[in-house]
Amino acid sequence: MVIDHIGIVVRSLEHGIGQWGELFGYEKASDIVVNTRQHVRVVFLSKEDSVTVKLIEPSGPASPVSVFARKGGGLHHICFRCNDLNVQIPLLRAQGARLVVPPEPGEAFKNNEIAFLMVENGLNIELIDTTDKEGWGQSIHAGDISQQ
Repeated sequence: MVIDHIGIVVRSLEHGIGQWGELFGYEKASDIVVNTRQHVRVVFLSKEDSVTVKLIEPSGPASPVSVFARKGGGLHHICFRCNDLNVQIPLLRAQGARLVVPPEPGEAFKNNEIAFLMVENGLNIELIDTTDKEGWGQSIHAGDISQQ
C-alpha cells in the first residue's frame, strides 16, 4: 500500500483552497465534487513532489463531518491505495482494524469503491484501489504507482 492523499476537513472549500495555496504552495488539481453518500464536497490539491491533499467540506448538517468542521476541522484521514480492496480489508481487519464504512462507490474517485477503517490510536483510514480522481487535470494526474 502507498499513501494516496491526506483528508482535511474545512468549513469552506474556497477558503481552504486559498489557505493551502498561500501557506503551502498547493494548487487546485480537480473539480469540486459533491459526494451525496457522505454528504460532503471535496477537492484535491497538489504540489510537485508532495503528497496530495483532499479538502472536505460538509454539504449540510447530515454530514458526518459537520460537527468536526464547526469545531475548526483538521486532519480527518489518511488514504492508502492498495491493489484490491476486497483482499486488503480482511487483512487489515485481521490485524485489528475496524471497518467503519464498507466498500461503496466514491464519487471523487469516478465511482470506484472506497472504504473507511479505524485503526489503533484513533487513526481514520480511507482505502482505495484506483488512481482515478473525478475532474483531475490530465497534465497532473497521479498515474500508476507501483503498489505493494
